Amino acid sequence: MKINISKKHIVATAGIVGVGLLLGALIIGAGKTKSKEKGKDQPKAEQTDEKQPKPKEGKKEESAKTPHGGKLFVKDDVGIEVVLAEDGGAPRFRVYLTNKNKPLAPDAAKVAITLTRPDGEKQEFGFTAEKDSLKSINSVAEPHVFDAAVNAQIGKESLAFTFSKEEGKIKLSDAQIKDSGVTVQIADGARIQNVLRLPGEIRFNQDKTAQIVPRVAGVVTAVYADLGQQVKKGQLLATMSSSTLSDLRSELLASQRRNALAKVTFLREKKLWEEKISAQQDYLQAQQVMRETEIAVQNGQQKLLALGATPVGAGALSRFDIRAPFDGMVTEKHMALGEAVKEDANIFTVSDLSSVWAEIVVSAKDLNAVRIGAAAAVLAAAFDSKAAGTVSYVGSLLGEQTRTAKARITLTNPQLAWRPGMFVNVDIVTGTIDAAVAVSSDAIQTVNDKPTVFTKVAGGFVAQPVTTGLADGKMVEIVKGMKPGAPYASAGSFVLKAELGKAGLEND
Repeated sequence: MKINISKKHIVATAGIVGVGLLLGALIIGAGKTKSKEKGKDQPKAEQTDEKQPKPKEGKKEESAKTPHGGKLFVKDDVGIEVVLAEDGGAPRFRVYLTNKNKPLAPDAAKVAITLTRPDGEKQEFGFTAEKDSLKSINSVAEPHVFDAAVNAQIGKESLAFTFSKEEGKIKLSDAQIKDSGVTVQIADGARIQNVLRLPGEIRFNQDKTAQIVPRVAGVVTAVYADLGQQVKKGQLLATMSSSTLSDLRSELLASQRRNALAKVTFLREKKLWEEKISAQQDYLQAQQVMRETEIAVQNGQQKLLALGATPVGAGALSRFDIRAPFDGMVTEKHMALGEAVKEDANIFTVSDLSSVWAEIVVSAKDLNAVRIGAAAAVLAAAFDSKAAGTVSYVGSLLGEQTRTAKARITLTNPQLAWRPGMFVNVDIVTGTIDAAVAVSSDAIQTVNDKPTVFTKVAGGFVAQPVTTGLADGKMVEIVKGMKPGAPYASAGSFVLKAELGKAGLEND
């Protein structure tokens, strides 16, 4: 049967076939592109957060998955994995060997690692065989920021490669360091005083404190001084009326009158005896009476002076004036107008607060360090204030209950800032040393319960654990962990500690 197809149908069919071929080509091309892009996303080697430099001596470095979580380097069929592990103690290197992905005995190779610290210090590590790996003989000190060079000899095959580690490094640019307020200083030698800090309390200087008692019983007739008032020596504080004082003054006046009469009688008898009118016995008797009256007058005066009263009162015989013994402040007052006061009552306490005592308690183990004449600094516990003084007294006996001795530092107090009863800290200098390496006290931070200094390295800071020695509040001796000339963060080091903590949380 003959089929007739028109020219129009042929053109339509050809168009449909062309469009189909074009769509197929586009679909195939898109699949290839996606496959290539997917291949780019897949890593060819182990990805780490550290830069792995090219191997030395042109050795080819290959990457693979690390079965022990370390750095794996492969050349030809031989592989070496380096792991920094703690193993329940100090961090050490462990090296695992493989050949064609099969474990090798640890004694099949000789391995050595050289670490180079940021300050240029080098450290060599040898290894010994332990179970299925090689373990470094010495431990790897913190911080774990270094460049490592690994050299291995496996049979006739020699491998050499390097890697870097920056565990705990705080990366900051110079501009960021400046903006954060961190100050960089250089560790250097310093003269540091050995300081013993002891708690103490400000007390009255008992050598300049007076407990005023009336010494005679009486009634208060006037009070002129107030509590806290500054008084001058001899200033009138109060007056009393005392019958005892009236009797003593009356007795003195009578003695004075008798003495005056005895003097007149003596002079008359003396003249009569000289003119041989009266007997010598009358003259001698008059002389004895005069001497006795003189003694009575002196006795009456001494009684009044012992009581602090004037021999002759300005007013009534019973008037008793109480005056300040020296310049000072009225710190206690126990009398009021009209009050009957006993002769031994403590009516006023006057203290010269221009000088006070800082009293401290010294344990038996510190007694050899606290000596009379030693320099001391007294620091207020409630506010920022400091004063210098010397140890003026150290007790020679220990308390039976406390087993401690008391000591005190005499302080000048011209502005009356040191008030009795105030708690203080006393720093006593027990010796001075010349430290080879010292840093400012602001630089010491506690990280993982260890004293730490943030040392400056290229691109940031590293937390360097240190061993500290003597400290005087300003400088701290570094016994171990830093070298002279090492740059470190002083003021603002707490900012770096905070950054280190944030980095640890992110890693967790």
